[in-house]
Amino acid sequence: MASATKPTRATATKPPRAVAQIYRTAPQPHRATMLEMRARILAIVPDAEEVVSYGIAAFKTNGKIVCGLLAAKNHVGFYPFSGSVLNKFPHELRNYSQTKSALHVPVDKPLSRALLKKLIKRS
Repeated sequence: MASATKPTRATATKPPRAVAQIYRTAPQPHRATMLEMRARILAIVPDAEEVVSYGIAAFKTNGKIVCGLLAAKNHVGFYPFSGSVLNKFPHELRNYSQTKSALHVPVDKPLSRALLKKLIKRS
């Protein structure tokens, strides 16, 4: 069985140029948090295509965008690209600020792989 920390082919590859630009322009520690979440997302959905949608670094699988990441002033935005996902997890998300369509992740604390997996599966 493969180690959970061993990068997959998808996580070892560089993102497309337009997506990489979003990461490059994010300040630290936002960038480090976004890149860690990127690796975790690609471990969950290794076949995901990285795209830019609405100016957000997004992950598309089976023709559907399942989530996206974007640096904001005081947080990293996690976007499930569905307004009906976040309200399904009131207990798990109780310590995060959020809007209907975005979860505000602290700039130095990426979402856990387990929580990302739950959110992505509901997208």
